[in-house]
Amino acid sequence: MSFLNTFLKQPIGYGTAPLGNLFRDVPEEQAQETIESVWNEGIRYFDTAPFYGAGLAEQRLGEFLKNKSRDDYVLSTKVGRIISDETEEKEGLFEDGRQNKLIDDYTADGTKRSIEQSLERLQTDRLDFVYVHDISADFHGDDWISLFDEARKGAFRVLNEMREEGVIREWGLGVNLPLPIELALELEETVPTLSLQATHYTLMNHQSALDKLMPLAEKRGSGIVVGAPYNSGALLGGDHYDYAPVSSEIKQHVQQLQDVATQHGVSLKAAALQFSTAHPAVDAVIPGSTRPDRIKEDVAAFKETIPGAFWQELRDKELISKEAPLPDGK
Repeated sequence: MSFLNTFLKQPIGYGTAPLGNLFRDVPEEQAQETIESVWNEGIRYFDTAPFYGAGLAEQRLGEFLKNKSRDDYVLSTKVGRIISDETEEKEGLFEDGRQNKLIDDYTADGTKRSIEQSLERLQTDRLDFVYVHDISADFHGDDWISLFDEARKGAFRVLNEMREEGVIREWGLGVNLPLPIELALELEETVPTLSLQATHYTLMNHQSALDKLMPLAEKRGSGIVVGAPYNSGALLGGDHYDYAPVSSEIKQHVQQLQDVATQHGVSLKAAALQFSTAHPAVDAVIPGSTRPDRIKEDVAAFKETIPGAFWQELRDKELISKEAPLPDGK
């Protein structure tokens, strides 16, 4: 059993991408109230990254956690991007974040520099887990292959040394697509021990991860943290699916799931969280939000009773894979 499993009372953490002003400008007071709600609900795993608002999420999280005992929570951030003092006009996911320029860097020196910067923003002296961020085709196109090689020779080796020396507990990749983690798990010299896989082991989208990633993670004894369990909010009626505007096909998919959930008196939030954490390779799931009341809903969703007939109907209608482990153990 992994450290994360033994440390957490329940397999839920908090993903801080929304604190970086993902999709919208979040007032500082609201951001701090949300983190306080996370803490008050007993959640003690916090995941962040320099990419989230060019350091804004790390700063906001650090401002709250500086008053907490460091032994009372676990913390992960990511490497692969250096934040420059130079500014630029932003667009896309974090256009309302800080205006500092981000520089892709997966080298050994870049990894060390990124960690130094994160520790400063987080106002802490240590990290528990570090993920190599976004070395995948969705962010870098065909260039991701050469960047993966840069990370293999740089970031992977540095983080592996840090783990062996006890500086960090675990390291891995933090990506949306399964393939980079699969390739890393097949390496011999530097094998990740805990990776964050977002958007591809969810109630809505999980077959590709089931085909190879999850069996490989189990074989190598490497844990998976599931990010974006609601696929950027689409499952709960939001406007985005995997960080892009939701399509009519996705809306139809959500409605099919909702119809079954309504028939069985089940909330889709509960189904999503319990589905993602039912797989034995999964150590935790980390939904994110900037609304304090949503945090209470997430925690309550883990306690919701879901009848076996609900899962069976999803299988019968081919809305979930027959290969996916279910919360009822079937």
